[in-house]
Amino acid sequence: MAEPALFPLAARGVCVRLGRHEALAGIDLDIAEGTRTVVLGPNGAGKSVLLRALHGLVAPTAGTIRWGESAQRPESQAMVFQRPVMLRRSALANIAYALDVRGIAGAERDRRAREALDRVGLISVAHRQARVLSSGEQQRLALARAWALRPRLLFLDEPTASLDPAAAGEVERIIGDIHATGTTIVSTTHNLGFARRMSGGIVLLWSGRIAERAPADRFFDPPASPVAIAFLQGELPWHSATRDS
Repeated sequence: MAEPALFPLAARGVCVRLGRHEALAGIDLDIAEGTRTVVLGPNGAGKSVLLRALHGLVAPTAGTIRWGESAQRPESQAMVFQRPVMLRRSALANIAYALDVRGIAGAERDRRAREALDRVGLISVAHRQARVLSSGEQQRLALARAWALRPRLLFLDEPTASLDPAAAGEVERIIGDIHATGTTIVSTTHNLGFARRMSGGIVLLWSGRIAERAPADRFFDPPASPVAIAFLQGELPWHSATRDS
């Protein structure tokens, strides 16, 4: 059976209210298949909320999100959070569990779990408890766990936050490898270096709204909007009027 259409992923007039805070305010956004998009913005701009809404984890209070022609959240997508959730089991078993949940068992599950660990350079710690791994290793394990599911769409929330340069470089390499297999990637960050290196397109959020969207090269040289100019010059207030969740 052919997989259902997943693209374009389209948000139309999406608003999300968290208590008294309007985290997203009228977002219109399309994500095309095979692209690599980075959502930029200061803390509190709504980046994490947008990612969760696009992934189907947060329901809009207004507006619509559609995957292809469907309003039903598809299975062929995955998300890696800024602070990866590690189960109380080995690195290998963390991946095997995710595959089990997706209905992949037996020899195929074991093969894919080991292959994913090998791809991210963690096969040597396959039987080590995931929770004792370093933060960089845990992030690579989280990426391996998502990659093993062979998602067509992968969401990454601040994937290199709090990592040292060497660990961040490894994570960026893995993200590039995943994208090279055909997976569409949407990442959030406030790191301009990551955005320059890892993006084909930039979405700049400010106070829950899209302030600018452009191809990465055009966004950085030169930005078109006053908000983008202020952000790149470090003059935009670090905390915007809304908050991430």
